[in-house]
Amino acid sequence: MRIIAGQFRSRQLKSVPGFAVRPTPDRLREALFNVLAFRLEGRVFLDAYAGTGAVGIEALSRGAKHVILIERNANALAVIRENLASLKIEDDVSIVRGSATVLIPNYPCDIAFIDPPYEQVNEYAGSLTALAGTRCSLAIAQHASRLELEECYGVLRKNRVLRQGDNSLSFYEPAGCIHPASKI
Repeated sequence: MRIIAGQFRSRQLKSVPGFAVRPTPDRLREALFNVLAFRLEGRVFLDAYAGTGAVGIEALSRGAKHVILIERNANALAVIRENLASLKIEDDVSIVRGSATVLIPNYPCDIAFIDPPYEQVNEYAGSLTALAGTRCSLAIAQHASRLELEECYGVLRKNRVLRQGDNSLSFYEPAGCIHPASKI
């Protein structure tokens, strides 16, 4: 795995051994950051379910001011720390261990990326609803293409879906909608 562009372009990152972590494919990461190109500079970027930290590190490489990585897997956290140390960017990144749905409200960000394990479908609603209660101006969820996420989570409304094979990215921005489950 490598950083695609920016300050750390072509630098290699370590991966988490085994199947506990599913890295975001390079091609999908490239598509994501092509969309974010003009929105990242000087922003705080949150990467929940961070895995190796590749998405957050890519954001930092491309101009994010600070990155928050949320991960609960101890092996993944060790790899994240190694990746940050190899690039000497530990001061630009906050690493938080625990549940993303619980921790998200405590870490304000401008842009958030969530990528829970695909089989944990309830994590999408929990994380996006938590983000809806923050000042986050853009939330992106990576998910299996076969999974249709809701149109709204709190005030966040889906405004774009980018599909690449088995993986999709759903983009949400504040729009004043209400999650369907909360309607009477």
